[in-house]
Amino acid sequence: MDLNVSTVTPDMRIRDWNFTPTDHNWKTRDTNVPMMSRSLSGALYHLSTYSAWMSLENRIYFTLLIIQAGYYPILAIVGVPANLATIAILAFRKCGLSKCVTRYLVAMATADLLIIIIDLILRHIPIVYWEHFSFLWSMRVCNIHAVFLFAATDCSVWFTVTFTFDRCVAICCQKLKNKYCTEKMAAVVLGTVTVLSCFKNTFWYFMLTDSYSMRNKPWFCSITFTVQESPVWIIVEFLHHVLTPCLPFALILLLNVVTIRHIVVNSRARRRLRAVRSGDSSKDTEMEGRRKSIILLFVISLNFIVLWAVIMVFSVNRRVYYLIYYSGMLSNCVQEMGFMLQLLSCCTNTCIYAVTQTMFREQLKIMLKYPFISVFRCIQKNK
Repeated sequence: MDLNVSTVTPDMRIRDWNFTPTDHNWKTRDTNVPMMSRSLSGALYHLSTYSAWMSLENRIYFTLLIIQAGYYPILAIVGVPANLATIAILAFRKCGLSKCVTRYLVAMATADLLIIIIDLILRHIPIVYWEHFSFLWSMRVCNIHAVFLFAATDCSVWFTVTFTFDRCVAICCQKLKNKYCTEKMAAVVLGTVTVLSCFKNTFWYFMLTDSYSMRNKPWFCSITFTVQESPVWIIVEFLHHVLTPCLPFALILLLNVVTIRHIVVNSRARRRLRAVRSGDSSKDTEMEGRRKSIILLFVISLNFIVLWAVIMVFSVNRRVYYLIYYSGMLSNCVQEMGFMLQLLSCCTNTCIYAVTQTMFREQLKIMLKYPFISVFRCIQKNK
């Protein structure tokens, strides 16, 4: 049935911007979605003007767009110096951590810093404030941008996996610990992960086009219909989601379960052994040292699992949606929340180290006080 102009409600117009593949001409219209729906001014306008006609999903969606306008810049302002400070403190190795652990933590902080720059600053902020970044449409480097972005993301995720595996070996396999948990081996593992991540993501250069779509989609570059409809694209995208973050998610859970089980069994055995020595009331220094290492491992793992869970569920659901003939897709609000939480995970490790590591906390305090102390000394000299 044809609709007159008078019968088209604002909610119909809003829904028309969130096309799904069930629309007959979705492939054609998808490339012409009005950019107003992604801008701060557009979100404010439609939320204030058409709120009475909007569905709850659309209200949440536009509210998230408004929040992102402040959330992303603040995250960038906090995340860049926080990760730089983490790298500097850990590089001086004054935190009481082993050289092996320090290698992994520095690598993770460096990867997080790259994601903040490449993904948050050069992708998400321009999408939110697209009116001020319209010049990006003329810059034909999107596929190169995508290669660096996905490579950095893979490095960040798999560095967390390798760190979890290293700590699992250190705690559960005492015989292998001296050979594997070394600074040299950590450098080899991290270098191998970096090379493989870069190699794995080079195919995006050929799969994606060099023009930006400026839309908040998993693939933020324009994609030709030929590529998107090819079986190769389906396989590549499916493997991409499996390798990051589904497989790392499962591995981190498995490694932590193994570690927890070993700790529980070992702790019971040590308590029984010490109970036999009725006169031994001294503090178990070995278990105290392990406790700090275990807390650091579990908090980092939990941080990854919690903050990556939403985007992982959405990515799997999106692929299943296309494979099983549009079986039911999660709301775009889930994707927006997933991106926000994923980017937050790149800024939280500094807080984790400060909370769990006393020496790191002291070094951070010294670094924060240093500019003020320097200014005070300059003022005293001028007097």
